[in-house]
Amino acid sequence: MHGGHSHSHDHGHSHAPTNFGRTFAIATGLNIALVAAQFVFGLWANSLALIADAGHNLSDVMGLVLAWAAFAFAAWRPSSGYTYQMRAGSILAALANALLLVAAVAIIAWEAIGRFSEPEPVAGGTVMALAAIGVVVNGFSAWLLSHGSKSDLNMHGAFLHMVADAAVSVAVILAGLGIWLTGWQWLDPAVSLLISLVILIGTWRLLRDSLRLALNAAPRAIDLAAVREYLESLPEVGGLHDLHIWAMSTTENALTCHIVTPAGHPGDAFLHRVADDLEHRFGIGHTTVQVELEMHASCPTACQPMQ
Repeated sequence: MHGGHSHSHDHGHSHAPTNFGRTFAIATGLNIALVAAQFVFGLWANSLALIADAGHNLSDVMGLVLAWAAFAFAAWRPSSGYTYQMRAGSILAALANALLLVAAVAIIAWEAIGRFSEPEPVAGGTVMALAAIGVVVNGFSAWLLSHGSKSDLNMHGAFLHMVADAAVSVAVILAGLGIWLTGWQWLDPAVSLLISLVILIGTWRLLRDSLRLALNAAPRAIDLAAVREYLESLPEVGGLHDLHIWAMSTTENALTCHIVTPAGHPGDAFLHRVADDLEHRFGIGHTTVQVELEMHASCPTACQPMQ
């Protein structure tokens, strides 16, 4: 049996912007200031929606710090025992972000339900002013993070936090306007519940995908059947088994497989070509191929074909 391993560094790796540290620092600083302002003025205006918005922003600050730390961990070499370094930290951070959002939703909904039975007067004007500041801050933070959100799940999680908060602040503005015009105090908890539902719907994809990656499932963006079809279609390949694809981080994917080449070892040029094709066509940058000259009648449980 022969093995081949290849990394292709020219294409297919979607890394966060090189100035991600500055991006996260700016977004985190702005949101810390926003949390303090919304919480203080939320207490003064007696607005549950504004306090809830501050709480949600606080979860975003925590999420941004987690995402920031994950990128730092990904490049850290703690010891020789961590052969993948700390790349998976970005996956754990994305999962933690999703769980933080779910927790924030539960707290907001619980408080809102209690406010229905005991409505309290709310200063609508103050609520609108602070929520408007929230729209600006979160909109700007989302724009900063948008450049890396399409290709990195961890960055996408932080981006989702900012977009969700901007939407939350818009809803709070509408609630404040409604209270100011009509005096209907129930609008405050009603909008809080609506905010909870919107956040929960928006969080589902992040929670689902980060959990899949944490369990070493093939990334949803990679068509496993297409990868298998490509490998089996190669003229040199007479059989394929033990195909595994997983995410090393939120930006890097890996593949291992056994191929059978009855005509003999196809050579290093073949292995490099396969790795390059997997990189360009499927975004798989870390490929390990084990070459076998004949198909074995049986394979250990650990190397059964991936379904």
